[in-house]
Amino acid sequence: MGKRGLVSLVGAGPGDPGLITVAGLDRLRRADVVIFDRLIDQRLLDETKFGAELIDAGKSRGKQNMSQKQINALILERARSGKYVCRLKGGDPFVFGRGGEEALALSEAQIRWEVIPGVTSVVAAPAYAGIPITQRGMATSFTVVTGSQDTSRSKSKIDWHTLARVSGTLIFVMTWKELGTITSELIENGAEAQRPAAVIQWGTTNRQKVVTGTLENIAALSKSENLGPPAVLVVGQVASLRGVLAWFDQRPLFGKRVLVTRMRGQATQLSRLLEGQGAIAIETPVIRVNPLEETANIDRAVKNLSTYDWVTFSSINGVSMVKVRIEALGLDGRIFHGTKVAAIGPTTAQALLDIGVRADLVPEAYISEAVAARMIQDNVEGLKVLLFRSDIGRDALARSLRERGAIVNELVAYRTETNMDASNQILQAFSDEHGVDITTFTSASCVDSMLEIIEGDVTLINKTLVACIGPITASQARNRGLKVSIVANEHTIQGLVNAVVEHVSGNGS
Repeated sequence: MGKRGLVSLVGAGPGDPGLITVAGLDRLRRADVVIFDRLIDQRLLDETKFGAELIDAGKSRGKQNMSQKQINALILERARSGKYVCRLKGGDPFVFGRGGEEALALSEAQIRWEVIPGVTSVVAAPAYAGIPITQRGMATSFTVVTGSQDTSRSKSKIDWHTLARVSGTLIFVMTWKELGTITSELIENGAEAQRPAAVIQWGTTNRQKVVTGTLENIAALSKSENLGPPAVLVVGQVASLRGVLAWFDQRPLFGKRVLVTRMRGQATQLSRLLEGQGAIAIETPVIRVNPLEETANIDRAVKNLSTYDWVTFSSINGVSMVKVRIEALGLDGRIFHGTKVAAIGPTTAQALLDIGVRADLVPEAYISEAVAARMIQDNVEGLKVLLFRSDIGRDALARSLRERGAIVNELVAYRTETNMDASNQILQAFSDEHGVDITTFTSASCVDSMLEIIEGDVTLINKTLVACIGPITASQARNRGLKVSIVANEHTIQGLVNAVVEHVSGNGS
């Protein structure tokens, strides 16, 4: 990249991390240094490479970690040291983002730079609110104004007289503090008081709130609904379309705060599926997986897989740990040749497929008893079965197979322990002013670990809807004093989400 490095001015989009561009995500992942704005979603920062330097340069009214002058100096200093710098900015760098000032500073210093445009809240927030900013027969143009200035008549540089007579859509960004002044100035300068208007707070995120009204009452309505910054004001006939076109905040779990207790690394799938239904996923991993300190037994088994008739996996953790040992021993998927493989469910089967092994058996019900029932449909007497499991795994499968005459070798592939570090996250989630609406459990061990962390006090959890991935998890939850409201019929992550959606939508039992 050269001695002077390179700086990418990257638009992160308006809030939804999925709205960053492909090019923007590429630059973020490759950067040595990421200097980011306020309101950047943590999930984007999680995309940075290992060892990248992350610097919070967020600014808001009355509070700033750095002045713009300091930010410019920081960018120049890191670039001059030969680093690849990603300046990650909310929305688009050149739309009220002061990216132009940073670009000028870089050009003056003769440092290589580029701009990666981003999706701006100017169009995204109304779109997620169900408001097209242009519409045939309603608006053939739109005008964008920043409310982040003194909008009073004596000091404002805004031509209120002209704006009030614009026939197209008016969009005011960074507008909350001056909302009352903006609406008053427009009306006093000739805009119709009954002109449709909408205020969108936290647009494109699962915290989005939208209030509609008229130019005359939108400020009062927004205040009564407890809206606040960040907010976008849309003025024009198109605002009346929200009643027909609202979609994003009409999803079944919209705004529901869901506690995801699954272990880190596996929580992502559940969180994304919940968020896809509009929920706010709060990840509090109550369990962590630790590799074995002594691997001689598992290594011996891996080297001799071909001597077994069946190899069974009770979770994706077992697959992950066996994969590590296969690679450490310099082996590959060919060691499964001639051996049948059973997986407790489709997620575990997919993990096997990722290492080149297709499961011969995946039961319709994703529990150990179902695996055993399928295996003993054939005569298992005298068959050698290798079972990879956790140190706290249930013995239902091994017991059933032994009762039918199978020779079962149970091997602990990994150890689990309660993640006591999650205590603060759990406390914070329940103490937040919005609290928790739904608590999810994906295994009986998650239930036990959660109860250990909260010292057995189920009071707060029982104020939420408790959702369990299947009957075994639900049984353990009830035994520990939890009031279970939702049990998935299909014992998968997708099945759990489906069950939650059905219950909240009024279609569940």
